Amino acid sequence: MTTDDSVWRITARCELMLDVTRRTLKEDPDLKLCEGLRLIEATQKALLRIDPQSVTALERDILPTLRQILMERFGLAELPPGGVN
Repeated sequence: MTTDDSVWRITARCELMLDVTRRTLKEDPDLKLCEGLRLIEATQKALLRIDPQSVTALERDILPTLRQILMERFGLAELPPGGVN
């Protein structure tokens, strides 16, 4: 396996995780707001474990997109502050 292969696999793994997260946030009929917030938090932790250098892209692009999906789904102008229990 070359370095390029391992980078591709990490990227593919991250993309798969993000796709599943996006679909769940948009389409799961039983999803509650607190579950959506936990899912975003878990996805963030997992992505940072897989690729710690992705923190900038994660905070700039990915998290705002996931949060926007959740806000639109629940008709919110912003998400509640603080951590998730």
